[in-house]
Amino acid sequence: MSDFTSLPDLAVRTLGGSVIAASDESFAEKENLLNPWAPAFSPETFGPKGQLYDGWETARRRGPGHDWALVRLGLPGVVRGVVIDTAWFRGNFPPHASVEACAVDGHPADLTGADWVEILPKSPLKGDSAHAFAVDEERLFTHVRLNMFPDGGIARLRVHGEVVADPRLLTGLTVDLAALENGARVVECSDMFYSSPDNMLFPGLARNQAEGWETARRRDGGNDWAVIRLAAPGTIRLAEIDTTNLKFNAPAQAALSGMDARVGDTWSRLLPRTDLLPDTRHRFRLTTPEVTHVRLDIHPDGGIARLRLLGDLAPDAERALTARWDRLRGA
Repeated sequence: MSDFTSLPDLAVRTLGGSVIAASDESFAEKENLLNPWAPAFSPETFGPKGQLYDGWETARRRGPGHDWALVRLGLPGVVRGVVIDTAWFRGNFPPHASVEACAVDGHPADLTGADWVEILPKSPLKGDSAHAFAVDEERLFTHVRLNMFPDGGIARLRVHGEVVADPRLLTGLTVDLAALENGARVVECSDMFYSSPDNMLFPGLARNQAEGWETARRRDGGNDWAVIRLAAPGTIRLAEIDTTNLKFNAPAQAALSGMDARVGDTWSRLLPRTDLLPDTRHRFRLTTPEVTHVRLDIHPDGGIARLRLLGDLAPDAERALTARWDRLRGA
């Protein structure tokens, strides 16, 4: 998982990303930039404004300037790379694009006074292609601005990075230590044939099987597993293993183990191997030591819609989260 595209897309709509403004969207809506699915296209499908595109498309410019779209990230974080995808735009793609980013508190409507940083300089684009650009900027960002020169169509913008949760929303509270929005990640897994294990850590309820983690059918007598690096070290009080929507492919059983990587690499059992039901939210009260990682074992295979690990941050973890937030904000 070294490629930056394996990191969460901080801008995707399912994590709360939003296109809050654009210079123009005459042909196709700006909101399409953040759709979670791959861009689709039906040739010779016309509406009152022309060919329908699953992307953002502006009018042809006849004067100076360029088009832009302003995106509020669903999750604040350190951006490690962006993908600008011109899928299906062949005769109407922009020849160049750039990306800027800034960090602001709250949800301001006006970002005129924001401190914008160029994280991707003006770069050439091709039609009907996904362009991946690494970003080297060790700062926290909450918004990005996509600029295209001078006009045209872009299907998707992906902003991959590391989530940095606001400690003011975590410290002193019972929190989901396994939530992606709080900074947790799946760092290892046995199989991700159908879908990514990070899906288990997404906010909200899974609407279908594709929005959880699902493995291939095992034929070797073993079992599937995933290792989650928690948002911060802490103690777990309640575990929720949710098989909603998984009616014929839920695991038969599951178990949880924990490890405190600050002191070693020894795993201890948190939840013994326990029967699961299909299409069910299972909740288990736990009493655990401080842990930094949790391993979910499913037997033998199947899918998990969501994994929640509610608990308390360790005191030193609260201080570390605050120090990291301040450092990345330049405080």
